[in-house]
Amino acid sequence: MTRLLAALVATSALAAPAFAQDKIDEFRIGILGGENAQDRLNSYECLRVKSEDLLGVPTKLFAPADYDGVIQGLLGGTIDMAWLGASGYAKVYLEDPTAVEPVLVKVNTDGSYGYYAIGFARKDSGIASLDDMQGKKFGFGDPNSTSGYLIPSIEIPAETGHSMQSGDFFGEVVFTGGHEQTIVAVNNGDVDAGVTWADGQGNWEDGYNSGALRKAVDAGIVDMNDMVEIWRSKQIPEGPFVLRTALPEDAKLKMTALVASLASMDPDCSYGVLAGEAKGVMPITHDAYLSIIEARKAQSN
Repeated sequence: MTRLLAALVATSALAAPAFAQDKIDEFRIGILGGENAQDRLNSYECLRVKSEDLLGVPTKLFAPADYDGVIQGLLGGTIDMAWLGASGYAKVYLEDPTAVEPVLVKVNTDGSYGYYAIGFARKDSGIASLDDMQGKKFGFGDPNSTSGYLIPSIEIPAETGHSMQSGDFFGEVVFTGGHEQTIVAVNNGDVDAGVTWADGQGNWEDGYNSGALRKAVDAGIVDMNDMVEIWRSKQIPEGPFVLRTALPEDAKLKMTALVASLASMDPDCSYGVLAGEAKGVMPITHDAYLSIIEARKAQSN
């Protein structure tokens, strides 16, 4: 931990902007969509309390309905910190390269920091692979989600030889609004299959070790024994915890150190914030997301 914090201090010092604020009157943490707002707020309440105690200013949580609410908050300076997906970070960077700086990334129990987009369907649907989805209804999550849209929209057409346009290969392609909504939609039969995120480690019946499926299992929303995995992406780099660049350096160092120590200091809090079982976090830099930024840029052209 001492080496980790030293590395964080050195990294932050190198990235110190000339236009940093002198002080803050409050601190605002944004929480990406993926589950209902109240569950997201409950998972982060422990971090809010610790942040408020550490910074000595009121700390507030914001759980917008979609990913773009957090992204625009960071760009507009109304949100100070968030755990973004890689595609969300790419969008922020492409709109304003100076708005935020990535500082930490979640580390899986095996020490890796990747995850997967997981395609899944109900077991009783008879769907066992993408081939079985021809002419059926497919659900994406959020347009700014890496696993819930960006990567599947690139990799699935490469595998099927068809576009993701409704009526080409899939009968209909829809956005559900988020990861939890996709899980509910598949479970209820509103869509035949969809994509969400998971670390791909541990047991299927648990929803793997971490990710949207694990959170849904914990919340009693889904029984994974009713589901089957029908597709898996290549490994995706986990998204970064980002801090607004203009924050005072003292605030950035304190918040980076707090999140870095969360797994050892308060495992239950870490479980909620990191969406399941994880080893903790480690430092990360912009360069880890160059491929995702290029993919996002290509998609928008």
